[in-house]
Amino acid sequence: MNDSNKTIVFNYKFKFNNNFEKEFNVELDSKTLNLTHTPKSPAPEWAKLNFFKCPNCTLDETKHLLCPIAANLVELVDFFRNMISYSEVDMQIQCKERGYFKHTTLQQGISSLIGIYMVTSGCHVMEKLKPMVRYHLPFASMLETEYRALSMYLLAQYFLYKQGKQPDWDLKHLVDIYSDIQIVNKSISRRLTNISIQDAALNALIKLDIFAKRISVSIDRNILDEIENLFGAYF
Repeated sequence: MNDSNKTIVFNYKFKFNNNFEKEFNVELDSKTLNLTHTPKSPAPEWAKLNFFKCPNCTLDETKHLLCPIAANLVELVDFFRNMISYSEVDMQIQCKERGYFKHTTLQQGISSLIGIYMVTSGCHVMEKLKPMVRYHLPFASMLETEYRALSMYLLAQYFLYKQGKQPDWDLKHLVDIYSDIQIVNKSISRRLTNISIQDAALNALIKLDIFAKRISVSIDRNILDEIENLFGAYF
């Protein structure tokens, strides 16, 4: 592992039933939380910015040839292109603080890894989730993800308040953030459905989109009441 204070490293190791192993080493700049490596070139057609470009993308096609998310997913998609989502795999994830292990489906393992790439590639829509990447929790349940997303957003509102700006204590704009994220998820999915691959990477992305939809629904339906009950000691 890299002990430098300048980088944050997540090592993902997939071990298949035939004992074949594949590692992905994700290295992030500790200040910007952007990926430190440069995507391999030449990039395939599906990684170009104008290939099913997200409707809410803010990048200028004259200055950016590639979609930053797609470009960073090329190696992952190429490796898993012939694999099925429900295949079983042993996952080992290592960071500086601790390690994680789980026997799970390939879909779940890839989903956790794709989640990091999507937030740290330079997409302006996704970067609001960077605090969650900094405190990455692999294999999180739906409830854990909801709690982390809500906590992150409310802490952001506290920082806005401290800077003299208008905070959103009612969580109105959190729904907007996740609505934009769903647009990105769908557009990346369209890219992948237009290339010849099996369903492992595609279903991993669908799993992430389900999380995004659940966050919006949780707020709209006031499911926050379930979480509120945990804070009885504060009342």
